Amino acid sequence: MAKYSLKINGKTQQIDVDPSTPILWVLRDHLNLPGTKFGCGMAMCGACTVHLDGNAVRSCSLPVSAVGKSSITTIEGLSAKADHPVQKAWLEHDVAQCGYCQSGQIMSASALLKSNPNPTDEEIDAYMSGNICRCGTYLRIKEAIKTAAKK
Repeated sequence: MAKYSLKINGKTQQIDVDPSTPILWVLRDHLNLPGTKFGCGMAMCGACTVHLDGNAVRSCSLPVSAVGKSSITTIEGLSAKADHPVQKAWLEHDVAQCGYCQSGQIMSASALLKSNPNPTDEEIDAYMSGNICRCGTYLRIKEAIKTAAKK
């Protein structure tokens, strides 16, 4: 066990966990932030996506020992009132079906727009290709990203 001081959603959190513990389980099991989902456990589906210093990362494969002084943002910390442009566009386009992958999809989409405020369809497809949606709402996801880019 080791003590860590993590900056999560703008607040410093103290935890005592094994250094190999993935951030996903720190968030869900130790800090009661269940919005980040467990999907495949192999960083392949995107359900566990969070931001590390603004970049989309898979939290299921990122050990707490690798975070250092970086800042983590979860879906709970993306906006205080769920009014981030991507979240609003998700509602406008009725993207969610079962909803399980949506926090990871939203976190990836918001990171994309931060790095590329006006992506082409091809850039959206390429960036979002690592996020799997079992319900197949990919066209709505793309339209929501394009709408959020205009805001």
